[in-house]
Amino acid sequence: MTLKITPLVRLAPLHTFGIDTKAAQLVEIAVLSALPTSLLDPYYLLGEGSNSVFLEDYEGCILKVNLKGIEIKETADNYEVKVAAGENWHSLVELLLSKGIYGAENLALIPGTVGAAPIQNIGAYGRELAEFCACVRAHHLSTGERLQFSNSECQFGYRDSIFKRPEMSPLMITEVILHFPKNIAVQTDYGELKALGSLATPMQVFNKVVETRRVKLPDPAVFGNAGSFFKNPIIARSHYESLKQAWPNIPGFVVNEHEVKVPAAWLIDRLGFKGKVIGGVACHANQPLVLLNEGTATGQELLELARAIRSSVETHFSITLENEVRLIGAQGLVAL
Repeated sequence: MTLKITPLVRLAPLHTFGIDTKAAQLVEIAVLSALPTSLLDPYYLLGEGSNSVFLEDYEGCILKVNLKGIEIKETADNYEVKVAAGENWHSLVELLLSKGIYGAENLALIPGTVGAAPIQNIGAYGRELAEFCACVRAHHLSTGERLQFSNSECQFGYRDSIFKRPEMSPLMITEVILHFPKNIAVQTDYGELKALGSLATPMQVFNKVVETRRVKLPDPAVFGNAGSFFKNPIIARSHYESLKQAWPNIPGFVVNEHEVKVPAAWLIDRLGFKGKVIGGVACHANQPLVLLNEGTATGQELLELARAIRSSVETHFSITLENEVRLIGAQGLVAL
């Protein structure tokens, strides 16, 4: 079926946090030519719902992107991989490995679709999508225009891209073109991968990333969650040095000569939030970056716990945490 329209749909099965809310309409699109000329307003684009939390009933249309297809071309120096937006990201990583195409193994087990990947500029274990993304193709839902954005035009940053800007909200990403150099070296400089050493194979990196993520991150099928709720903050080096006076063990990763990235999990852990529960929402006892739906969570309870964490981190460390997860209210995105 190329197009399916469902009125008054439950959203709990459509986002991994699983708050039991509803939307006025769900439109599932599998072929771009089947896209309706007009959509119920407001509308929200959704892949697999792993980075979106619906806090309350949504008054508009959920447009679920189910576009499929993968095409691989080989050149003398690299592989060009053209992927439709509705393909699952982890399944793509597995496919690439099976074909001897390397580089994406560090990004294994990141939930969600390929179309969502450039919005967030997904990244893990020393690599980001931006390293491989040649261009992104999109459809303008208001004008019907087909657009293409080069790597530089995507304006990739840490968990950021041009597609997060408010003026880009009418764009539906339809396809992502990735380039993987044939001579790419494995990346084992980050976290648990260091133990593998520089001679590790891409498959060893893949297996270690999958193993580590499964230990650290809860299965959404057991406890609803949206992965890391907050971004790791990037602060001025001078700020970091002053924090070390009070917190000698505070970890930091150099971004450049002026900035340092601090693990948000460390900040949250030091303030005693591990295992803290508000109503049906809990801060994970092992990974404090993850907030859990223990089965009865409401949007208000999630906001209450997230705001308490952010306020405490700001008070004690003078750092303002930003949510990585997209929070959706009745009319669309809401601020934490």
